Amino acid sequence: MTSSTNPFSRRAMLAASAALALAPWSAAVRAQSGVIRFILPNAPGSGVDTIARAAQPALSKAFNASVVIDNQPGAGGVVGLQQLARAAPDGNTLAIVSNNVVIFPSVIKSLSFNMPGDFTPIALIGATPMVLVVNPKTVPATNSKEFIALLKSKPDTFNFASGGTGTILHLATQLFLEEAGVTAKHIPYKGVGPMVAGLVGGQVDFGTAALPSVQSHIKAGSLRAIGMLTAQRTPAAPEIPTFAEQGLPKFVVDAWFAAIGPKGLPPALVGKAHDAIVAAFADPGVKQAMATQGNTIDISTPEQAQAAFRNEMAKYAALVKKAGIEPE
Repeated sequence: MTSSTNPFSRRAMLAASAALALAPWSAAVRAQSGVIRFILPNAPGSGVDTIARAAQPALSKAFNASVVIDNQPGAGGVVGLQQLARAAPDGNTLAIVSNNVVIFPSVIKSLSFNMPGDFTPIALIGATPMVLVVNPKTVPATNSKEFIALLKSKPDTFNFASGGTGTILHLATQLFLEEAGVTAKHIPYKGVGPMVAGLVGGQVDFGTAALPSVQSHIKAGSLRAIGMLTAQRTPAAPEIPTFAEQGLPKFVVDAWFAAIGPKGLPPALVGKAHDAIVAAFADPGVKQAMATQGNTIDISTPEQAQAAFRNEMAKYAALVKKAGIEPE
């Protein structure tokens, strides 16, 4: 039998080897169901929730599957991340997260997962502007100078809300207090939705939030914006000055959002998810929604996201130390 007819010829063996090497990836792609679940470790009404729901129809179209938004906000977002860490790396379960995920290792003593080792970064999607707001019924101040003077005149009298201890909203307000040289009491809520309700209801006096989560309340007058935490004013709310232009030039805090999957997500599925996210956020309707909310979209590669997660962890570890937040 000649080599040209031998089924175990060198060419046939090489082809078989290549097919076997690709088998896990192609099998994973075939195993995807008609439903993609995006876990949000954030409460309904949060900035990330507002972003994800605006993009949901376009994501469904880009994935050619039904995209389901699953809010799991417990423990400031740790519960949702635990669920993602346990998910099978088959591309059916992904998450959209805020930079809370790179803060947790610095503020929580014992996490049940490793960040970012137990996850697969897919893309940094963009950034959302944050704003410090007050309840106008309990805080008469209308700008940063008046607000700082009020806090200095009554140390530890006022309280501030966050979406949970150790979240970016908690850290951002702590940094404000430090930069301003004032003090206030921290009241952590179980998610942004309850936090905003507490602010509007007057149970807490002030807090930092993503602009999309409080924009309607600012327009209605139930909350008053004191300043943006951005370096420049945002086109979505050009009437709100930044803290940088109000005498606190170092008080600039970014809030970004990203897509991640469970550990071991095959490269083929990472690429598929990345391409779908790029397509969804290029949709004209989504672009308009992002502009209205003040979000800036700048999608990274998976490799850039991996490097950014590690760099941001180091950055926020230093900020947590600077803000004097003790791990709990």
